[in-house]
This record gives sequence, C-alpha cells and structure tokens, in this order.
Amino acid sequence: MAGILAGLGAWGFWILALAAFAGLFVLGRMNLPLWARVLIGLFAGGLLGYLFGETAAQAKPIGDAFVKLIRMLIVPLIFTTLTAGVIAMGDPKKLGSLGLRTILLYMATTVFAVTLGLIMAVIWRPGIGLDMEAGADAASAAVTARLEAAAGAERTVVQQLLDVIPANPLAAMVEGDILAVIFFSILFGVAILASGEGARSIGRGIESAAEAILKLTGFVMALAPYGVFALMAWVLGTQGLAVLVNLGKLAGALYLACAFQILFVYGFLVRVVLRLPFGRFLRGILDAMSTAYSTASSSATLPVTISNVSRNLGVHKSVAGSVLPLGATINMDGTSIYLGIVAVFAAQMVGIDLTLGQYVGIAVTATAASIGAAGIPSASLFLAVAVLQTFGVTIEQAVAVIALVFPFDRLLDMMRTTTNVTGDAAVATAVAKWEGELDEEVFRHGKVDATVPA
Repeated sequence: MAGILAGLGAWGFWILALAAFAGLFVLGRMNLPLWARVLIGLFAGGLLGYLFGETAAQAKPIGDAFVKLIRMLIVPLIFTTLTAGVIAMGDPKKLGSLGLRTILLYMATTVFAVTLGLIMAVIWRPGIGLDMEAGADAASAAVTARLEAAAGAERTVVQQLLDVIPANPLAAMVEGDILAVIFFSILFGVAILASGEGARSIGRGIESAAEAILKLTGFVMALAPYGVFALMAWVLGTQGLAVLVNLGKLAGALYLACAFQILFVYGFLVRVVLRLPFGRFLRGILDAMSTAYSTASSSATLPVTISNVSRNLGVHKSVAGSVLPLGATINMDGTSIYLGIVAVFAAQMVGIDLTLGQYVGIAVTATAASIGAAGIPSASLFLAVAVLQTFGVTIEQAVAVIALVFPFDRLLDMMRTTTNVTGDAAVATAVAKWEGELDEEVFRHGKVDATVPA
C-alpha cells in the first residue's frame, strides 16, 4: 500500500493533503474543538508522511510557516502580558511573593523530574548492547558543528546573570533574548505602578495591546491543524517508522517517565495539594499540549498556554502573564528527565558503572543545564555534553552518543516539550490559587474554550 501511494508521487500526496485540509476546514466550520482538529491533523499528517515517504517532506514549508507565525508573537506577547500582569497586581510587594513561590515550585518539580529520568534509565537500561559508532557517522559532522558553535558561546554563571540585564531593551526584543525581555518587562511594569496617575494611560495602552496580541494569537491558532499536519508529514516522511523503532528503549523510557511526571507529579500537585479536578485541568490545556507536541517548542507554544490557562482554568491574567513566560524559560522538567536518561544511556554504552555520587552529580548538572535550555526544538540535546562530562565521558564519546540520538531527537523532543508546557500550566494554577487569583468556578465548571483565544 505504501509503495503504491509513494509511486503516485507529489501529485498524489498533494491531492490527499488538500483533501485533508478541506476536511479540517469543514470540521472547523462544524465547531469541532481546536485541540481535536489539531490531533486529527497530527495523525493524518503522520499517516501520509509514512505512506508517501520523502515526497511528504514537501509539506515542511507549511509547517515552518506556522511555527514562524507563532514565534512572531513571542516577544510582543511576553512584553505586553508580563508588563500588564505586573500592572494588574497593583502592589509591587505582591510580585515578590508570586516570584518566590513560582521559582521554588519550578525547582521542586525539576528535582522530581531528573530523579525520575535517572530511575527510568536504570530500569530500562537503554544503552546496554548498543554500538556507540552505529549510526553516528551520518550525523557526527552536524553535531560537531553545533557543539563547536555552542562551545564558543560558553559563559560563566556570573556572565549569564549579567546578560539578563539588557544594554538595549529594543535590541533584546529584536534578537529574541527572552530573559532580557522578561527582566525589562517586570521593571517597566513596576515603574508604571510606582508612577501612579502619571503613567496610568501607558498602563491602559499596554493592557489594550496585550488584548490585541491575544486576538492575533487566535488568528494564528486557527491555522494550527494545517501546520501540525505538515510538520508530522515531514517527520514521518523523512524518518519513517524507523524513528519509532530505533533507540526504542530510550524513547520508551522517556515517554514513560514524562507520562509519570504529568499524571502523578503534576496530578498530585493539582488534585491533592490544590484539591482541584485533574481531569478538568488536562482538558483545559489540551490545545497547549497538542501544540507543544507538534512544534517541540515551549516558546512557540507560549501564546496558546497563556490563553488556555487564563480562559479555561480561571487563572488571572496577571499570574498567567507573569508565571508562564518565566516557566517557558526556566521550567524544563521534560528536559531534566531527558538529560538524566541520556546520561545513563551514555554511561551504559561506554561501560561506566555509575556511583551514587555520580548520579547526584548528574542530577545537579542536569537541573542546572535544563534551566538554561532554550525553548526551541532540540536545544537540550546539545546540553547533554556538559552532563556527560560529569562522570568521565570524553568529548569524542559525547559527540558519538549525541550523533547517535540526533536523527531521532525530534520525536523525543515533542514529548519532553509537552511535559514542560504541562508543568508550566500546573505551576501557574498553583501560584494563582495561593495568591487568591484563581477563579475556581471557571476551573471547575467553566466551558472549555476550544477556539483559543476568541
């Protein structure tokens, strides 16, 4: 069947792709929820990608355009919603309380995540019996180039902290320096509050701008089913089902660990600590989770996450606009799980028997590395070098391990990004409830907005 369809070539693929697009459009007119249409697009794109092989890669520009449209929103969304969120608090002291709770909760979930990753890798033993050189040559040149570029950009912790302060806020926005934009947005919001009546008009203007950006997000998200279709057609078309078979133990360990983190760690936080229905929580962020899975980018998913959390879960915009941009930058639980698994995977391949102290070292390094991970696809894969070197893996061995994983990383990145985004939403919900900024009536009984945002 696959061979017959592949033989139809590009015309056959595009005829079926256009038919799928038409079907998605009709389902949208029938008011089928966005998350359902995104999942249908995901599975339809994956199916055609598998059936048509490399031909399906022609759809990649459509997926790239969708991702670029979302990324277009990131900086203006962060600046307007974060500044508006600070203004909405009304009291600068409240910002300190919210920030402390947010960071502590993000760190706590990250510690659980990296520990879970280590345990899962020890149980599944994904590196036992694998040849380090197998499959590495094809990607080693690309990996080496990426690592050399990263090495040239290494900075000390003090330098990284200083880099958070933008020398030019406008340049930081143009360059997409998210931490610098967050820093400036918070200070700007506090300054507007401190200015009182004199800056009230500026505050109202920024709040209006935030509403307009969210409306623009709605326009872009209407294209999500088509963009997801194209991305999945490309992934399965270029890598085939081998992406599900090769390194199956590594993928299985990661997916299982991420599922455990979502269902039990976040589930415990929402259901037991907050005493809120966890099923309702998951339904409220399905759009964000499906977008995260398809784009493999926490930053690209941020507009959808903010809208889901504020509109479907009842989290006040001041909290959603403050906690979630920070989470998209520093809360990388899926990345922590991944780095822990890859470290044990590499140790098993190299033949190193890890000690308890080395496991602790991996956990600490993976936690620190995940905090600095960029919210873009595959960024965390190259952070693994720092983690691997904590227990004696040479740079050459690290390159070989990463090169082996590199061709299959997209599928792994999709799941860890979904975990990151779910964790962001859980922490935002917790902080909102503790700060008295959660509308529980909306959370428990509100209608899920399936066309986020309206």
